[in-house]
Amino acid sequence: MIFKASNKYNALIYRIMRKIPNINKPQRFFFIEIMLLFLSIKGRFNFLQFGRYGKYTEQRYRQQFEKQFDFLKFNKELVLSHASSHLVIAFDPSYISKSGKKTPGVDKFWSGVAGQAKFGLEIGGIAAVDIDNKTALHLEAIQTPTYKDLEEKEMSLLDWYADVIISRKDNLLSMSKYLVAEAYFSKKPFADKILGCGMQLISRFRNDADIMYLFKGNPTRKKGRPRKYSGKVNLKSIDKDYFDRIHKDGQSIIYSAIVYSKSLKRNIKLVYEQSIGKKNRSYLLFFSTDLNLDALDILRYYKNRFQIEFLYRDGKQHTWLNDCQARSANKLYFQFNALLLDRFIDVFAIPAYKIKNTNHIRKLINFGKIAA
Repeated sequence: MIFKASNKYNALIYRIMRKIPNINKPQRFFFIEIMLLFLSIKGRFNFLQFGRYGKYTEQRYRQQFEKQFDFLKFNKELVLSHASSHLVIAFDPSYISKSGKKTPGVDKFWSGVAGQAKFGLEIGGIAAVDIDNKTALHLEAIQTPTYKDLEEKEMSLLDWYADVIISRKDNLLSMSKYLVAEAYFSKKPFADKILGCGMQLISRFRNDADIMYLFKGNPTRKKGRPRKYSGKVNLKSIDKDYFDRIHKDGQSIIYSAIVYSKSLKRNIKLVYEQSIGKKNRSYLLFFSTDLNLDALDILRYYKNRFQIEFLYRDGKQHTWLNDCQARSANKLYFQFNALLLDRFIDVFAIPAYKIKNTNHIRKLINFGKIAA
């Protein structure tokens, strides 16, 4: 199959790959080839399809997928070259359906869509969230081990998730010191490890979180330990003298305060968002371990976290992320990350803002469209 791909696209890939050590020329050409295949094949992405439409044999694709490739480094260079400078790191595990029992890593994992644990695979997705442009850009997908493997390593699932971030801290910190994760990760073991590697955690609490007011009175000069707290926060009726009101619109009122979290065993900056205009006023609790971070930024960073969920949702719907037929850990890693890299192709391949490139952009978007 002959591909009429943009020279700018080829140049972009080649320029980024030159910054990655230990990548030889054949690997560079293969990587460009596989990206074009992902754009062009109409149907499922598997080795048989690659051999049918590509310029290499099916066996060559299988062999190349087995080789290591530093997707995090590659994607980081793309992000730093093209995204805004206002970034946060998002982490989100995502369930991948898999029916075969011989695939490494299959187990029962939580599926948010199904609302239950299902048999299959799971990837821990890391993305850079561009706050100014309100989009998530994929960095790396790491397959979650089975619960049996975790038991053998004497690790909990939270330990594994934290170690995924810690082992990549240097690359991640070069983009942002803030890690945004859903409420499941608002637990002390995870927060301690993230803080220990130099990052700050932004997350959300359940509505029954145990939170204490910090004592702001004068010392009593009595014997014993000085008083640190002045009572539990009643989250259904917060003390408005203690919390600062920072924003109000037609839908909600936002308050903020530095409080003590009993579950995290540390002071945090809490953002309390209370809905208005309803009989039963509901509220949401967001927090940051960085006490100096602006409260509205905490809220904005967390709400933009949902862009990573849209990223993996689109990957499952449009790039066959759920249909990987590889049966080795290395091949699975390569295919998960190559499929998710398609988001970059749409965003960065050709300068879409130039009028003369309108037709090229339209062709690029329609390259992989499946006929109805």
